[in-house]
Amino acid sequence: MLDDDEGVRDRLVRAASSVTAQVRQALRARIVLAAADGLTNGSIARELGISVNTVRKWRGRFAAGGLQGLLDAQRSGRPRTYGSEVRVAIVAAATSAPPHPEST
Repeated sequence: MLDDDEGVRDRLVRAASSVTAQVRQALRARIVLAAADGLTNGSIARELGISVNTVRKWRGRFAAGGLQGLLDAQRSGRPRTYGSEVRVAIVAAATSAPPHPEST
């Protein structure tokens, strides 16, 4: 799959070597690149210090969904209680200086 589209390989190489990418995204990119280089699941797992099941999972998700398959899946859970506007207002209030610091 990577031989067909050099743009995919380039994006994976950038993600794997990025210092600003999330660690899990870089790891997933390294798994796929190592697989494309012909390494076995066991050797990839040993090289990256992860389990073989992790390698299988991300290789399978990449095979099924390409780059989109490497993204985090939606998780279930309780819906958010407050909207984004309320969360922004709370963060702004918590990180701003008090209005009259001399009165405290």
